Amino acid sequence: MMNPERETIPFDVLFVGAGPASLAGAIRLKQLADANGRELEIAVIEKGSEVGAHAVSGAILDPCALKHLLPDFLDRGFPFEAVVRWDALYYLTSDKALRAPMLPRYLHNGGNYVISLSRFTRWLGTLAEEAGINVFCGFAGKEVLYDETGKRVIGVRTGDKGLDKEGRPKTNFEQGADLTAEVTIFGEGARGSLFKDLAVRMGLETNRMPQVYETGIKEVIELPEPGVFSADGPNVMHFLGDPLGPFRAGGGFLYEMGEKRIGIGYLTALGYTEPWMDPYEMLLRFKCHPFIRERISSGKVIEQGARTVSVGGFYTIPKLAMNGALVIGASAGIHDVLGLKGIHAAMYSGMWAAEAAFEALQSGDTSESGLSAYPKAFESSRLRSEIFEGRNTTAALAKRNPVRYLFLGAQYVSAGKGLRDPMWLHADATTLEPVNRRPKPSERPPTSPDGVYMVDKLTGVYLSKTHHREDQPCHLIVHDRKLCETTCAERYGNPCTRFCPAQVYEMHEHPETGRKELRLNPSNCLHCKTCDIKDPFGNITWTCPEGGEGPEYRLV
Repeated sequence: MMNPERETIPFDVLFVGAGPASLAGAIRLKQLADANGRELEIAVIEKGSEVGAHAVSGAILDPCALKHLLPDFLDRGFPFEAVVRWDALYYLTSDKALRAPMLPRYLHNGGNYVISLSRFTRWLGTLAEEAGINVFCGFAGKEVLYDETGKRVIGVRTGDKGLDKEGRPKTNFEQGADLTAEVTIFGEGARGSLFKDLAVRMGLETNRMPQVYETGIKEVIELPEPGVFSADGPNVMHFLGDPLGPFRAGGGFLYEMGEKRIGIGYLTALGYTEPWMDPYEMLLRFKCHPFIRERISSGKVIEQGARTVSVGGFYTIPKLAMNGALVIGASAGIHDVLGLKGIHAAMYSGMWAAEAAFEALQSGDTSESGLSAYPKAFESSRLRSEIFEGRNTTAALAKRNPVRYLFLGAQYVSAGKGLRDPMWLHADATTLEPVNRRPKPSERPPTSPDGVYMVDKLTGVYLSKTHHREDQPCHLIVHDRKLCETTCAERYGNPCTRFCPAQVYEMHEHPETGRKELRLNPSNCLHCKTCDIKDPFGNITWTCPEGGEGPEYRLV
């Protein structure tokens, strides 16, 4: 229920999150309203300080959705880094790069675009504002608003600003507002904090498999001279194998960017079993490989970012429509797992949601039934077929022995069915094995950062331009610190100190008792939400800090 003391601002349609899904949806909705002579109040709220500040991805864009939305996109200043000439896929051993003689059919990206997702979303945000859409940056959605029955979404409450660490108002206190809407469309990205509440309250994940994730860390490296990619060779490279090896899921990439820059990144699937695994260490080891080092060691890291990616596939996609609300993009796990692309999929989902919302507003029925045109559009789409073909890929990759390749081969020749359909997924938080079964490796690889082309976690935080007000309530909720210092330490060796790519979690020895205690550095947080996903006890909950805080990405 709404607090009558809060300001209430009504809209016809409210988009939560200013990623490609929401911005494409908002623009499409405005197009429909204009074409039909209807005035609609459309709003997009974004927790970052500006559109694109929290957007990070590989990123390769299949322009199919963009062409539908904006046929003249090239004439409107579409920002891209490079046109993909062709792709190459490599398997890395400890010292060699073995090039695949044939690319899987879904990894042909010729004619697609390498983009900076932060630049791309910033451009879409400008177009949305020029169209008359209300885009509000620095507003974090903190709570879903329901009607008196609790069975209908009626909007979102934004977070308060100007609270001290104990949650008391300071002199610059600003109370959040209740933003109400006939239709609320949730596009928060992977592991949306509001979506978690929606999923439980509205039963969105009933009879679905648990969503699983990869943590991706991307850098933009500036080179003194071009030359990583020859003019007649591939300018998009994907890598499997080392350092994760043959039986862990994940991999790396090198993408050509403009102005003597390259995009490099590494993704580690969070279903790993080793409590000592460190996704950031995987990035550094990837960069140490002779094939990679030869191409980047003359360069300098100029920006870094991290995020999680929803990779569960078709069987994890939740119920998309409910009374008064829709779920789009990465929040819904709509991602092309086989093609390693999600931006066009997110955009399509936002556009279909917009069309369904407009139809519902026209008919005056914004119930689940009245909004059903969105899930129907998805079900009848080519995108659905692409996602369905990869429905068992992530589950096959989770196999930790050679049988994974048998499953993958069978899936390739049977359009995704494979030897077992469906193959079950296990939530990432459940897969860690105790330290006594997975002893810590005796030797660490030579990945000493040099501060130039190899940077440590804290330098990466600096390069992300992340900032948080130090004296606000901590947005990382550790429910039981004693558990961290006893059971988790003994059983898993405090994996949060490794799986976080920003060194938010540290264990320190108390100077008097000698006991290890958890220390948080929430100002480092990159908002990737790995901690909320991988913590084996569900003891960490990620919530939005004050609006306008977090990373300030410009290039990734």
